[in-house]
Amino acid sequence: MIYAFDTYYYDDYANTICIAFEDWTSEKETEIFSEKTNITSDYESGAFYKRELPCIVSLLQRIDLKQGDMIIIDGYVTLNNDGKIGLGGYLYEALDQKYPVIGIAKNEFTTPDSQRRNIYRGESKTPLYLTVKGVDVDEMVPKIEQMHGSYRFPTLLKKLDQLTRL
Repeated sequence: MIYAFDTYYYDDYANTICIAFEDWTSEKETEIFSEKTNITSDYESGAFYKRELPCIVSLLQRIDLKQGDMIIIDGYVTLNNDGKIGLGGYLYEALDQKYPVIGIAKNEFTTPDSQRRNIYRGESKTPLYLTVKGVDVDEMVPKIEQMHGSYRFPTLLKKLDQLTRL
């Protein structure tokens, strides 16, 4: 199973959604998980994970992960060639490195990272930015390219983003 997570912040709470789907080409989710949590940390530039990681970990407690499952986050897993990690890297560590974490970011992080791949979907001239832990990044490129949807952002990830804002 593939579990995709995103969180949206309101004034006094965070809304975290997870969409579960069976295959990279799935058009529809098999299940949706959601949780509203109190915001435990203010936004801190360069330490975004401190705010979002507790939300994802909390929602993950309601999901029975199995060997072979993968997790997608909206953001970065690795940030540079010096080993600095982003939200996905911290999540990978929090899960004892048992489940691959795939980061798909919409906005570019400019420091050099030899493990980052640009993915162009549909007719978009703007890439998505792929980083991973627990799986080979080059094996993930065609998986992200084949996700359902003919636009830059895959159908289920767009739905995920919309659900966090409801």
